[in-house]
Amino acid sequence: MNFILIAVIVLGAIGLIAAVVLFAASKKFAVFEDPRIAQVSELLPGANCGGCGFPGCSGMADALVKGADAGSLDGLMCPVGGAETMGKVADLLGMAIANTEPMVAVVRCNGTCEHRAKIAEYAGLRTCAAMNACGAGETACGFGCLGCGDCMEACQFGAISINPETGIPEVDNEKCTSCGACVKACPRNIIELRKKGPKGRRVFVSCVNKDKGAVAMKVCAVSCIGCGKCEKECNFGAITVENNVAYIDYTKCRLCRKCVTVCPRHAIRDVNFPTPAPAPKPKEPATPKTEPPKSVEKPNEKPAEKPVEKEKPEPPKAKVPKPSRGAMLDTDSSISIK
Repeated sequence: MNFILIAVIVLGAIGLIAAVVLFAASKKFAVFEDPRIAQVSELLPGANCGGCGFPGCSGMADALVKGADAGSLDGLMCPVGGAETMGKVADLLGMAIANTEPMVAVVRCNGTCEHRAKIAEYAGLRTCAAMNACGAGETACGFGCLGCGDCMEACQFGAISINPETGIPEVDNEKCTSCGACVKACPRNIIELRKKGPKGRRVFVSCVNKDKGAVAMKVCAVSCIGCGKCEKECNFGAITVENNVAYIDYTKCRLCRKCVTVCPRHAIRDVNFPTPAPAPKPKEPATPKTEPPKSVEKPNEKPAEKPVEKEKPEPPKAKVPKPSRGAMLDTDSSISIK
């Protein structure tokens, strides 16, 4: 009986000492968490996409609270929630947030099946990362889209789909949250986040080929050859040509579209602009009714005389020779003799 009692006392003492030690450690090494972090996390969409640059929505909430304590929320933006969510967060934290222009993912490649011919058949793992590691892919362009759909798999919002006819990804502007997941998934850095623009209108160079002009022309029918015509045409300094390819700075672009018309390779695309109405056909001038000309008699002018036909000369008549005097005498004598 004493052994059982001693064991209970010893175990109780050990548990009590361990509890005291743990309590002291929890107080000594306690980490204070601002209750506002949990409140901000509830306002965020909870997509945990990483588009904000932080590891999940909890990291974004922590950064927002720290930014509020520092007095500024500049540079902090939830691409999924957008301006509406950021406005609620700012109201909760008692801060003002600047209006940021919405962004959208843009696929900077127009090398469709029609514009790029297949030169090989890939039989390996059907991902862009694996195909890119093997070489140029199924076409001769080593910079263009591979079309395996890594960007589509990375998008959590169903905003990207592969067009089966062209083999190029297409972005749904309404679904895109500019989280940047597709940008990170593309091994060739073809997809870029750009300003959505007024009414969704934007102008960009749909090519990232850095080969020289002659090589780029052989591998794709709509490749940029770095000729610099667009750069010379732009009056706002929005276009630069580096590494044999042009780039349009969306912060400087005024959407005048002069570069689109001057590009000889049709590598610059303009999106969501109204289609110009066809020029009206020129109206044919009405043919005036022709009336027979009226004869106007001039004053003091004699009427035109009809030409007189000349009479044809009659052929000359044969002259009858007159009888000589002797013959006349012979005639008379014959008559008298009778």
